[in-house]
Amino acid sequence: MGSFDFADLFAGIGGTRAAFQAQGGQCVFTCEKSEEAREAYTRNWDDKVESNDIKDVDPEEIPDHDVLLACWPCPSFSRIGNRTGLNDDRGSLFYHILTTLETKQPTAFFLENVKAVQHMNDGQIFETLTKSLEDVGYNIDAAVLNALDFGLPQQRERLMIIGTRTDDELDIPTQSPDALTTKAEQREALEQVLVEDPRDRFVASESIQQDRRESVENPDKVESPSVWYENRAGNITPRPHANALRASASWNYQLIDGRRRFPPRELLRLQGFPDDFEINRNNESRARRLTGNSIPVP
Repeated sequence: MGSFDFADLFAGIGGTRAAFQAQGGQCVFTCEKSEEAREAYTRNWDDKVESNDIKDVDPEEIPDHDVLLACWPCPSFSRIGNRTGLNDDRGSLFYHILTTLETKQPTAFFLENVKAVQHMNDGQIFETLTKSLEDVGYNIDAAVLNALDFGLPQQRERLMIIGTRTDDELDIPTQSPDALTTKAEQREALEQVLVEDPRDRFVASESIQQDRRESVENPDKVESPSVWYENRAGNITPRPHANALRASASWNYQLIDGRRRFPPRELLRLQGFPDDFEINRNNESRARRLTGNSIPVP
């Protein structure tokens, strides 16, 4: 792929930037509201964030670009959010994306959100989104992608919407050659993510560990490493991969071998960030929020 310019809205810590920059892209504009995300973004990319809030951005002032990136907030659409769709402040941020596309007319765009967007209100919200994008001049395609299908040991499904101002036929690839299709492949990839000798502070209490063991049938026969995942009903299931990282999950939402949490480096690896990418290693809550809100780079 040749060189191109992109604008990075709702940038987070730079998951989309990492992916598009690796393909020859040059970032010309960044917008991110979260102060802690801006701090991590600036430190890792050695680049300033031009705007803190998309609501304060005049699209005319955004530099010309070829591709618009926008992973707008998901709580309005998520099963664990308020599910008010386009009718609250965060869900309606989509219309700022739409205005930017209409004003700047980049050749292409890449949008991301939770997969539930497709089915809310019997599909009416998704129909509104896609019709609006078509109305401002784009040929679009959409697909739900899973991080497991792109080499990461994390069950994370997200809706990707792409569009171009060309007549080219679009077809989003839903799997890469690195796809983890078997439990053995997933467990091997998980083992590569794990660090040696994580600090004691990531180890769950004895009572939590005992509770996990009592909740799993034949715990001593569960293959290691495994991620012991707790669902919303409190049921514990060992898996050869992580479940989707969440910004606001309980501390013990998923534990390695029912014993310890993921430290920041493992969280970053689960999202596909390289080991030279740094966030505050001494603040576990921040690391969970920042990685849980990011996008898998591959």
